[in-house]
Formats: sequence, C-alpha cells, structure tokens
Amino acid sequence: MSTRRPIIACLGAGRMGRGIAHCFAYAGCTIRLLDGKRRDAGRQAAFFAETLGEIRNSLDMVAQFGGFDAQAIDAVMARISLFAHDEAEDALAGARIVFEAVPETDDAKRGALALIGKTADAKAIIASATSTYLSTQLSDLCGRPDRFLNAHWLNPAFLVPLVELSPTPATDRAVVEEVKALLTSIGKVPVECTASPGYIVPRIQALAMNEAARLVEEGVATAEDIDKAVKYGFGFRFAVLGLLEFIDWGGGDILFHASRYLAEAMGDQRFAAPKVVHANMAEGKNGLRDGKGFYDYAAMDVAAYRRDRLAAFFRMLQQAGLVMPPVADAQSAAEARSD
Repeated sequence: MSTRRPIIACLGAGRMGRGIAHCFAYAGCTIRLLDGKRRDAGRQAAFFAETLGEIRNSLDMVAQFGGFDAQAIDAVMARISLFAHDEAEDALAGARIVFEAVPETDDAKRGALALIGKTADAKAIIASATSTYLSTQLSDLCGRPDRFLNAHWLNPAFLVPLVELSPTPATDRAVVEEVKALLTSIGKVPVECTASPGYIVPRIQALAMNEAARLVEEGVATAEDIDKAVKYGFGFRFAVLGLLEFIDWGGGDILFHASRYLAEAMGDQRFAAPKVVHANMAEGKNGLRDGKGFYDYAAMDVAAYRRDRLAAFFRMLQQAGLVMPPVADAQSAAEARSD
C-alpha cells in the first residue's frame, strides 16, 4: 500500500461515523462523512453542526487527557468534510475505503450498501461497521463481494484500539491485508474472524455480562461488589493475559476440573468445558508446563515470559495506585536510618 494517506469516506455520520472520522482525521487522512439520511436545509445544518461539535469535543477530551497538543485540533478538523445524502458522488469520488455506518436495520443497510456499490470507485474497498449483521449477510448488497468485509469498531471508536475484521469466502485476500495495514497505521489493532454471530468481543462479553446479572439476580453479591471483583480481579488479569493465554498459564486441566465442578454444582452445562479443552488434556497440551496448549511454548524462554507478564501486571497496579506499601520491617529500617 502506498505511504500516501488514502481518502476515506463513511456513509453514516452518527456516533460510529463520528468516531471513525476522529481516528482517520487525527492520523492525517482526508475523511468524508456522508449523511445517511435525507434532511431539509434547516435540519441538515443543525445535524452537521452537531456532528462537527461532537468530533471536536472528543478531540478536545483526548487533548485534555494529555494525548496531544490541543492547538492541533483545528488542523485535524480541517481534514473532515461533511456531505448531504444527495451529494454521494462528490463524497465517495476517489475514496479508497468506504465505511458503512448506518442504523442496524435491513432497509438502512440495503439502501446504504446499494448506494455505495453504485457510486464508489470500482476499486474502492467497502467495509460495513455493523455490530450485528454477518459479513455474509451483507456481502452481496453492494454488488462487489470481492471488495467487501465487515470492520466492527468498538465504542468509543476514537479510544478503543480493537477493530474486528470479518471477510467472507468471496473477499479478495489483498483487501483484508490492505484494511489491516491501514488500521494498524492509524494505531488500531485489527483482528480477523469468520462470519459468526457476535464476532469475538460481543460474544464473550455477552456471556460475562449476563453471568454478572445472574449473580445479582441470585443474591450472590451486590452489584457494587461484583463490579469491584471484575475491575480488580478479572479485568486486571485479562488486560495483561488474553483468555486463552490465561488458560495456558494456569493449565487447561485446571479449567477442566473447575468447569466440571461448576457444571455439577450449578446443575447447568453452560459451565462445562468445551471439547477443545478435553482434546488438549488428552494430548498432554495443558499449557506452559507442558510446553504447548493453545499456544506453542517450545521455543520460548518461559521464565522470561512469566517475568515479563508479571512485570506488566505490576505496572498496571502501580498506575492504578494499588501496589502494596513497603513491608513494615523495611519501612521501619528506612525510618531508623533517617533518624
């Protein structure tokens, strides 16, 4: 892909479209937002003012957090252009990638993707930002399935690094690689998954959120204590180790036995370990101690890896102000030396 920043367009200027515009404009790209709805002149002006105001506010917020010098905001905003719905030809002309970010309804998706397919350049890549539809459901709507894939951004898009890419069997592999390279170049972390309900993050988080709600429903703990447990136990660990990495860290057999206990104690097979965990145990692939699990550790310096991950965990605790104070004896000795 050329080092020259491509022109990006997005059909849909709601919350997701504004987040996408923030990211690309900040990274130095020209970004064109095309309104997904037809509006009269007065409503159009008000909508555009709201759109620019929200993007400017998000940039200002990041600047206040120390992300960059606020004096650069005007330059970033100058890279964003807004177009009314009937200005599609001007908005999409020359765009290398066109994102679709309209509401999650059949009619909206069908109309938006048909418009993009008819109007965008022949070689343009079309990426739906849908959070619910599968790429295989939408692929044919744009008339060029080889140039189409899903690109699911997580809100707030201007902060969350992850973008889940879901191509179809018809998607040109070069298209996937180009979108990955572009997203990486603007500081995002793209991952790839097949067309499957819930993709990766929504599928995992739906289970976790529903289980948290069940804990409240069953009177196991208060909402406050459950959220503390998630923030200071679950959250910290899985910000350093991925879920599958964590299975390998502790041992797949440990997960198997814990899952069997929970399934029996709760009388609910939703807690049972999946077949892949059984298979790994049978093959002696329980994780770090076996040299193989979901990952292969054969060529890895495991001691150095453990130390690196624990150091990352410690740094997170430091940043959150949760590191234990010095031990009493050491503190007393330091005080005695100062006397």
